[in-house]
Order: sequence, then structure tokens, then C-alpha cells
Amino acid sequence: MAKPLDFDPRELLPTPQERVAASTAESADAIAEALELLRELHEHRVLHTLVRVVRGGEGLSFHALEILNEPGSVRAIRNGLELIKALGSIEPGALSAVTGALAQGMREGARRVEAGERAGLGDILSLARDPDVGLALAALLGVLRGFGRALREEQAPPNVPHT
Repeated sequence: MAKPLDFDPRELLPTPQERVAASTAESADAIAEALELLRELHEHRVLHTLVRVVRGGEGLSFHALEILNEPGSVRAIRNGLELIKALGSIEPGALSAVTGALAQGMREGARRVEAGERAGLGDILSLARDPDVGLALAALLGVLRGFGRALREEQAPPNVPHT
């Protein structure tokens, strides 16, 4: 007489522990990189902040208030807002021209330092005839005039009509 077969299809499938072990072996490099990233996030307290964001509620509020209570936070926020207002009042073309010229000037200065070039009194006096230096001085004088005018206008008392 035939005997019934004991067949359990679950026996053919790997157990969860076996699947994790196989997946870990296949992804060893990725896991090592992920752990390194996790360590960096923890050391820079980014992980701490992310946990608070995910938890939300009191954790996030408490963390935000903790940051705002640090010395200088309010001043930093005000300075940031003032900087944004100042940048917003500058025409993009003018800012682009000045930053481009500043970058070129920094490269030229770095090149001269690397080459060990020195300037003597004669070199400094001859700069007055250099058209590039003349243009730069005119731009700097314009900046100084505008800067001074703005300072003077801020210090001037407001015009109040007399009654």
C-alpha cells in the first residue's frame, strides 16, 4: 500500500533569517557605506534633528526652541533678513558684474602671490595711468559715495512739518 507523502511547501522557501543572511552577504559594501553615513549624521547631530522632525509634535518644537534660545540666534535671524532685503534691492545685472570682477581680481591677486611678485613705489604710482585700475577706482569711489550717502540719510532726522 502506498504511503502518503509529507510535503510542506514552506520547507522549500528560505526562512526570514536565511533571506536576511543572504541579502546581507550580497549587500555588504552598501551596508558598510550606509553605516558610515549614519555615523557621520550622528556625529554632526543631523540624525538627532531628523528623529525630532519625524517624531514631530513636542520633539520638533522643543528642538526649535532649543536652537532659538542659543546666544545670538535672534540676532542671526535679523541679520539674515536684512541681508536678504539688501540682496533683493540690488539689480541682478549689477551684482553679476561686480561678483565677476571681484572673482577676476581675486584670481589675479592669487597669481601674483604665487609668483612672488612685489610692488614698489614706482609700480604703485604707475597704476594711475592703467585704464583697468582707473575703472576699478571709479567703481570703488562710486561704492564709497553711495555708502556714505546712505549712512548720512539714515542719521538725518526725519522731516517733520512744524505746526
